[in-house]
Amino acid sequence: MNLTDLIQAIEIIDSEPVKPLLITGLAYHSGKVKQGNLFVCIRGYKTDGHLYIKEAEEKGAAASVVEKYVKGVKIPQYKVKNSRLALAALADRFYDHPSEKFKLIGITATNGKTTTTYMTNAIFEENSLKTGMIGTVVVKTGNIIKPAELTTPESLDLHRYFHQMVEQGVTHAVMEVSSSGLELNRVGCADFNTVVVNNISREHIDLHGSFEAYFNAKASLVRNAGENQWAIFNLDCPYTKSLVHETKAKTFTYGLKNRMADCLVDKLDLSTGRANFDVIISRKEPAEIFEKQPHQFRIELSVLGLHSVYNAMAAILVALIHSIPVNIIQKALRAFRGVERRFELIFEDDYKVIDDHFANSGNIHVTLETLKMMEYNKVHMVYAIRGSRGVTVNRENAEAIAHWVPLLGLKKVIATRSISHAGEKDFVTDEEVKVFQSVMDQAGIKADIHEELPDAIARGLAETESGDILLLAGCQGMDYGASVCLGQIHALKPDLPKEKVFFALKNRVAGV
Repeated sequence: MNLTDLIQAIEIIDSEPVKPLLITGLAYHSGKVKQGNLFVCIRGYKTDGHLYIKEAEEKGAAASVVEKYVKGVKIPQYKVKNSRLALAALADRFYDHPSEKFKLIGITATNGKTTTTYMTNAIFEENSLKTGMIGTVVVKTGNIIKPAELTTPESLDLHRYFHQMVEQGVTHAVMEVSSSGLELNRVGCADFNTVVVNNISREHIDLHGSFEAYFNAKASLVRNAGENQWAIFNLDCPYTKSLVHETKAKTFTYGLKNRMADCLVDKLDLSTGRANFDVIISRKEPAEIFEKQPHQFRIELSVLGLHSVYNAMAAILVALIHSIPVNIIQKALRAFRGVERRFELIFEDDYKVIDDHFANSGNIHVTLETLKMMEYNKVHMVYAIRGSRGVTVNRENAEAIAHWVPLLGLKKVIATRSISHAGEKDFVTDEEVKVFQSVMDQAGIKADIHEELPDAIARGLAETESGDILLLAGCQGMDYGASVCLGQIHALKPDLPKEKVFFALKNRVAGV
């Protein structure tokens, strides 16, 4: 694309005259610059692209977009107020506004983004639609699937994925939208048809600086939605409920407890851990959507957990808006087997093993509330302390665990630093261990802390008996927990077929 055409997508506040250069592509990472690229200098949490503009020039960049001029650079520099916004606008224009050419659904939440995204995609696929999906686990652009690097990709990568979806004939795409993705304008110029806010609770406070900043980042997804878009809200979450009147979009609400919602859950049965419930729709407008669908129907889930009900409700509302027949929704959710590490049942024989990522206190409360509703003899927990997330997050996580220990009848909490299984960015500091231990001590709870993940899991398995549940809980430090645990189970139960023991690892991305 000619630079004079491409540069019209952004507002330049200062520059030399725009030269009629041929731009072969865009880049924000100097290591990925190719001859003729336009290099956009963006600022991240850890580094600044302006430091690498000379390297980009040496690799063949034709021009650059900057927030401040860099001395000693010969290629043209075009100054903008916000280079992240500029990158999104340039990428959208370079790829010819790809997200306008299919239905795009954006899902944000503190907990449940991944599962809701997968559930929605499963419903679309059951309706024989060509789909795309972008999230924490994978990026799917039609027939092409690859592991994800970021929950919400940088805007250039995102619009390139959108372009690939158009080339693949995708008609509906679902994506997770993270708080950092919103704050860093990674979803700039994405043309959402529908946005979803499932829940908001305390998370990423150290990253954003405060809960208010985190909340406002999440809220921007619906605050920026237009009149022609749909916005879906969970009314049981007070923070989400507060946003209903802060959007210009058409709204659709759901709830289990809040009976003022447009869509309600009734006759909920969680006795087996797998939810069965009625969906009741109270609204009738717009008629082209709601008059064609039954206003009460039964849903049976194959995945575990109370949180799965909330995730399913969000996916159901997205499907209804997109005119997916109820029988297709029912069939897809009944067949849906879940997402790895999201209250995932990884082993079921004389006892059960459940794997959950326990990201934050909200996630912990919902997970353990679900366990409380299930039938079992005893519960045992192996918890991976969350590394390099700070004292605040680890204190809140520990307090949430401590709240449920007596309610679940736990005798102690087995914890691990996962030293050999957590990378540098997830290393558990001494301060994080101390705050976990301090909360347990204050609550009078015994904490059995192990340096290594296999040792902690071996201790948990040694105490698990017939009819019990063993919960593997924790974020990155427990990513390898399933493979470690199932390997130990195979050694303890050699008579069990290997395919039965390791079934949960068959399509797993993390920790294998």
